[in-house]
This record gives sequence, structure tokens and C-alpha cells, in this order.
Amino acid sequence: MAFSMAWRDTDVDGGADPGGDGGDDLASGRLAGFRRELYRCLGKRRDALFELGDAVLCRPGRVHMLAELSLEPECRRGHGAVYDALSCGEVRVARLRRALAGLPLPAWDDGRIRLGVDVSPWLRPGAATSPGRLFCHVYGRGKGQAQMIPGWPYSVIAALEPGRTSWTAVLDAVRLGPEDDETAVTAAQVRDVVHRLIEAGHWRPGDPAMLIVFDAGYDVTRLAFLLAGLPVELLGRLRADRVMQLPALARQPGTMGRPRKHGRELALADPATWPAPQVTTSTATSRYGTAVASAWDRVHPRLTHRAAWLDHGHRRNPDPSAGRPPARRPGPQAGVAMVLGHRRRPRSGRPAVAGILAPL
Repeated sequence: MAFSMAWRDTDVDGGADPGGDGGDDLASGRLAGFRRELYRCLGKRRDALFELGDAVLCRPGRVHMLAELSLEPECRRGHGAVYDALSCGEVRVARLRRALAGLPLPAWDDGRIRLGVDVSPWLRPGAATSPGRLFCHVYGRGKGQAQMIPGWPYSVIAALEPGRTSWTAVLDAVRLGPEDDETAVTAAQVRDVVHRLIEAGHWRPGDPAMLIVFDAGYDVTRLAFLLAGLPVELLGRLRADRVMQLPALARQPGTMGRPRKHGRELALADPATWPAPQVTTSTATSRYGTAVASAWDRVHPRLTHRAAWLDHGHRRNPDPSAGRPPARRPGPQAGVAMVLGHRRRPRSGRPAVAGILAPL
């Protein structure tokens, strides 16, 4: 475990003083305060663990073996104490998570908090005796060169900041096991992070809802259902060949037969099936040309009595984007927005598609 943290002068409250060191002093004070709290998050062998973390951060090259860390000036113990700290040391994870949630978050102009969620694998192909390994998807350098390598996948939540940067404010990390439901674990992780941010005072009633961004592969529909009641909006990528359902039209008086559960289909790959959008925006980007976003309210996938939706009463509530039957929820509750923009080097000639499934 190691932390590398830094604050730019412009990220510190009040900015940098051109004629003084006010920004530097405040940034140094924040960093020193976090280091003190990090030290308190360690239990047994805390001194050795703390020095070990400094040695990892200050080492100029890669660490090939633990014994090398005992040679760093920041680690004042021998290699035996290094192994002992990792074997018998203790990290108070709950306190560490609260400490991370209490740190300043990246500032956006609109005041909205933006979080990113993704799975990052720690590849362990040679650790045959390590428990809980899974086959992790790793992209190759060429098309069709993806590989499945044994390792430990970690679900990571980080606070996003504006602009292009390689710095991320990691708020939580959970290792996924062979028997874990990735969607259920992610939903519980996001719920805990949101509660900690609210307790730390980063979000108050009346503030804009937090925007949580998911990469491809997440069941954003089920995540929106599991995270109902939180002040969040979910943004996730959808496959370009997905077929969604429009909300059923209002039932006309005197109509006979069973009420319709869904409206007509909306195929993302077929613009002829798209109704007139409620909202349309156009944005010129420097890397991908013009991106056009179209949004529709109450668009949802068709659920079936299988897998994760086996116990969900969707026969009485066919619209997962609303918590009750559509007749009792006339207002817009959820929707799909598609962002269409051609890549610089399109592979198939089709536009790139991203979707939103979230309380709007």
C-alpha cells in the first residue's frame, strides 16, 4: 500500500499568492495532515508500514523484490522487518476510507461531483498458489490481440477533475472474487462512497446530483435500480446494437384488452426507429469532431424473468426506469441519451454511441 499525493497551487483555496508562499504552505499543511491521518490508520507494525510506503514512493525504479526496499533511505529497518510488517501488520480500512473521503475533491465550475468507476486488474500469471485469481481481460497492441491473464481484478472509484491529466483522486478499491456479483459489489461500493462523501460535507441538499461514470461492460440499468434513492446520476457506455423500449402510450378510454407494457422499440443502430428527442445538443470537440447528443425520457430495456431480474416483479412494474407503474409516475424519471460522434479513424464507419440510464 502506498499513496502519492500532491496539490497544485491553483487547487488550494485562495490560489497561490504571487508575492508569497501562502499556496505552498497550505498545500504542504494539507499533505502533512493527511500523512498524520494515514499513520493513525495503521495498526500493528505501523512505523514499519509507514516507512515502507515512503520507500515505495521514493524509489526511482521498479521494485523487483521486497528486500530492495530496506536499502532505501526512507526505510530505516532491515529486510526482516519489511517482511514482518507485511505479514503481521494491520491497516484499519474503514478509517482509511473515511480519511480519503475527507480530502478536497477536484473543483468543477458547476459544483458537481464527478466519480469514475472501472475495474483495474493486478495481473498475477506466475502466482499459481495465490487464492481468488480470475481471468482478467487485457487488451493487446493490435486488433483482436486481447488476452485473458490470471490476476486479481479491483473495482476502483476515483474522483474526476476537469481537463486532461493523469492524476486521479482514488476514493475506494475493492477486490472482486470468483463468487462475487460484479454489479452488486459495485452498487454497494458506490453507495458507501456516496454516503462517506455526504458525511464529509462534500454534498448537501440542494447541490447538483453526483455524476458517476461507468466504462463499458457494466449493467447500468441494474445499477440505476440498485442505487435508487441516492443523489446520483449514472452515465455508462452502451453497445451500438442495443435495442431499447419506449414508454407505453397512454391508454385510451374504452380500449379493450390487456394494457401494453412497453412502447415501440428504439434500436440504437437504426436511426429510423428514433422518435423526436426531448433534448438535442451539439458540441465541437478538438479530437473527435462534432458530437451530437440526443436524449429521450423513460427509455428502458425489456426485462425478463432470469438472472439478476429473477425476483424483480417486472410483470407488475415493466418499466425499470420508474419505481412504480407508469400510470402513477407521469413525470420523467429515467432516460437514455446517445452521443453520436465520428472517431478520427473510424473502423466500421458507424458513429460511436454512449448511453445514459439514470434518474434525470
